Amino acid sequence: MNHAKNMYNYHVWANKVLLERMRELPSNVLYDEVSSSYPTIAKTFSHIYVVDVMWLETLKGMDMQEALEVSMALVEETNSYSANKFIESNEELAIQYQEWINSQSDLEKRINLNNPWTGPRETAYSEILFHVANHGTYHRGNITTMLRQLGYASAMNDVALYWYQS
Repeated sequence: MNHAKNMYNYHVWANKVLLERMRELPSNVLYDEVSSSYPTIAKTFSHIYVVDVMWLETLKGMDMQEALEVSMALVEETNSYSANKFIESNEELAIQYQEWINSQSDLEKRINLNNPWTGPRETAYSEILFHVANHGTYHRGNITTMLRQLGYASAMNDVALYWYQS
């Protein structure tokens, strides 16, 4: 299997594992404020989702600035999603990613990416998929820390566990 595709699949799996853990906890835990990179777990999941939307639009050929504007329009709505709504939305987005991935004959194809923060760069589709997975891993770590601050255990979502469960 292509490593970038496998890492994206891990990202989908890890999000679901952590969101399933959130469903086991009182619903207010998603919205309780803590001192972290985002003030609530819901806003952190929202950020992961919105950025995933932005990258999918970019992969599909939309200019990154335009994709950012499209995805940022989702922030307010997604900040208040329940765990169930996050699961549903992530599953729908994963289907769209899989359709895009399956339509590509070469994930090493290079495109010109005009990143509004860092400028233009040539990058491969696979590098973007790796970034999506890595970005999600970073913020799932934030969520684990937030859960501990709120007095709850997280759920193991390491890539090594994914290897054994996939």
